[in-house]
Amino acid sequence: MTSVLVVEDDPAIRTSLIEVLTSHQLLVRSSPDGFGALREITQWQPDAVVLDLGLPDIDGADALRMIRGLSQVPVLVATARDDDAEIIRLLNAGADDYLVKPFSGGQLIARLSAVLRRCANPSATPGLGGMGRPGGGPGASHAPMVTGELRIDPLARTVHLAGREVALTRREFDLLAFLARNAGRVVSKRQLLAEVWRQPYVEEQTVDVHLSCLRRKLGERAARPRYLHTVRGVGVKLVSPP
Repeated sequence: MTSVLVVEDDPAIRTSLIEVLTSHQLLVRSSPDGFGALREITQWQPDAVVLDLGLPDIDGADALRMIRGLSQVPVLVATARDDDAEIIRLLNAGADDYLVKPFSGGQLIARLSAVLRRCANPSATPGLGGMGRPGGGPGASHAPMVTGELRIDPLARTVHLAGREVALTRREFDLLAFLARNAGRVVSKRQLLAEVWRQPYVEEQTVDVHLSCLRRKLGERAARPRYLHTVRGVGVKLVSPP
């Protein structure tokens, strides 16, 4: 059964969220504060987290950064803050999606289902209509992809370069895997945002930041690319080095 941790300090809202989630056959625990949430994530290891930002002990944005230091669990931020700059900051800090309060139970379930599906959590299938299938949706290949000395395994979610494992964040892995599935083809930043982030309000600069991190971990620079080549004004492509 898919497990969800609700982090919300308001008792009425917390109860309402729990009722919605349990009515969809989800296993739910809750915490009224950030440090309690960190303990639950460490000990219980939920499949997803619904995180309120207005917590009594630490700011939710700080809690998000702490969560990312512990786990790559999918995090859906529930916030009353609808400022674009704030939302972009949260997404860049590691949030997988967000909901602006007030929102309906249907919106919560739909966003949570999408987050679990994108994050390819194999245990997320029950309780959400099978939307948590690993591999990124219909037609996605589960076979390892090899480009030059780069080997990407979608099922194990591992990347090896010349036999050495490369430690990537979940988003970095998803970005690289998508480029690998489209190896040799130029992919626009808009397409990457649509297919990897699936967020209409994320700036293209977010892609640049993640590409820069990927290049560094692959031992290359934008000025001297080996695998990740930028086509100015068009997009980026993954190619095998000559």
